[in-house]
Amino acid sequence: MSAALPASVDAVVELLAAQQYVCDRRLATTLFLALRLGRPLFLEGEPGVGKTELAKALAAALDTALVRVQCYEGLDVAQAAYEWNVARQMLEIRLAEAQGHVRGADAVDHDAMVASLYSRAMLIERPLLQALTQPRSPVLLIDELDRADEPFDAFLLEVLAENQITIPELGTIRAAAPPVVLITSNRTREIHDALKRRCLYHWVDYPDVDRELGIVRLKAPGASERLSRQVVEFVQRMRTLDLFKSPGVAETIDWTNALVALNAIRLDPATVQDTLGVLLKYQDDIVRMQSGDTAKLLDDLRARALLD
Repeated sequence: MSAALPASVDAVVELLAAQQYVCDRRLATTLFLALRLGRPLFLEGEPGVGKTELAKALAAALDTALVRVQCYEGLDVAQAAYEWNVARQMLEIRLAEAQGHVRGADAVDHDAMVASLYSRAMLIERPLLQALTQPRSPVLLIDELDRADEPFDAFLLEVLAENQITIPELGTIRAAAPPVVLITSNRTREIHDALKRRCLYHWVDYPDVDRELGIVRLKAPGASERLSRQVVEFVQRMRTLDLFKSPGVAETIDWTNALVALNAIRLDPATVQDTLGVLLKYQDDIVRMQSGDTAKLLDDLRARALLD
């Protein structure tokens, strides 16, 4: 059984908005097409721009399960797709030996035992296989694929192209209700072309001022309108600097909530300097901001009458 799909691009925007995800029309259009065409959606972009959150919001909007594969270096089939329950297999062998079923060269008993050892009951399902065996189409999130090794890209081809996994000892398991697949990458390495060709593609960029302000209003409701706008304008200008890692939308939200927790009603030099560790994650970037860039950005906001 498949989840009910939105009927239009506007419906996608509305469904995600109901889950407090502010989606621009270009992304909503690409997502709508991926859903309608039954194609995986490959999302690239800087960390913290909302790629993972999109999958979470989509699963909630479609009222279906979210199955997540968190990629990392060394990820293999056993962690991502399936593995055999070796402990249970060994127990079955010992029980068979104790009952006298494994003696000499009794081919019939031997073949039956082998079949039982590699039966579906002995299979441990990991996220990829779980996504193919759900009774209702889940959202399958393959998160940060660029962190996994290149051979993992090749393994995914069968899953993405055929909605199936072939297990040598058992056979092919096909999805009765194909998952909605979202793949994310922070582009720390290039993903294999063969995999990308099977997907629709979208680059998730930093939002403009109005969209980021809308996100902050939803995710940091305790902040005043003035503080929210000051934060967004400050972060937007910070992204124009040559930082090692510019703050993403997630950091904007965290910083706004941190300022609310400190009872800040507006940005001031001391408060900004004291809370840079919420916004930036590299010491070199923090030192640069502390050595003069913070004052310059605040002066810029003051010149535009955004600060009192």
